[in-house]
Amino acid sequence: MLRVENLKVAYGSVEVVHALDLEIESGRCLALLGANGAGKTSSVEAIAGLLPASGGRVTFDGRDITRKPASTIVRGGLALVPQWRELFPNFSVDETLRAGMSAPRGRPPLPLDTIYEMFPALASRKSQLAGSLSGGEQQMLAIGRALITNPKVMLLDEPSAGLAVGITRSMIGIVQQIRERGIGILLVEQNLEIARALADDCIVLATGRVAWRGAMSDALASDAIADAYFS
Repeated sequence: MLRVENLKVAYGSVEVVHALDLEIESGRCLALLGANGAGKTSSVEAIAGLLPASGGRVTFDGRDITRKPASTIVRGGLALVPQWRELFPNFSVDETLRAGMSAPRGRPPLPLDTIYEMFPALASRKSQLAGSLSGGEQQMLAIGRALITNPKVMLLDEPSAGLAVGITRSMIGIVQQIRERGIGILLVEQNLEIARALADDCIVLATGRVAWRGAMSDALASDAIADAYFS
């Protein structure tokens, strides 16, 4: 479904992601882990077309999307939920979701009722402005905006960032529901416990390089992961 081969990302002469390979199939979740500055967000933004790749190839649903614009990529069924949500603060909840319905090409968007069933807190705030929502509600709206595009793969960039523990637990349940729909997920996280609850496999980055990869069930016992996080 999504294949990344030898991906490289650079800011000027400084390469921040070195030769990243990964693959995500329908309904599977791969966690991309690492400390701050490891290159996680740069990787997903390059995959989503928000940053130019300086090398490598990204293939999605059988098509090379390496140098496609972000708008084309999301129309094809690859949706990014950015770390800090990036909502329009003066759009209502309903307006935000309806704007997302225009993105898909060749497949219908999900019905609004489906999103509101998954996120009852949003259903009771349809007319409320996005900028006035709590952090947890904004994260729900950002995920709902991506989900309404009826994606085949979702890139979730640190969905737990800035959220209270109770809201984070709710978010785990939401992501599990998304997986049950057959949507593949690339989960960017620092929190190993959240990744363990959701992911089948994981890749750990350290200064832009793969420090470890394997089954998520083996990850917490790996000395290499501890070194990548705390060295």
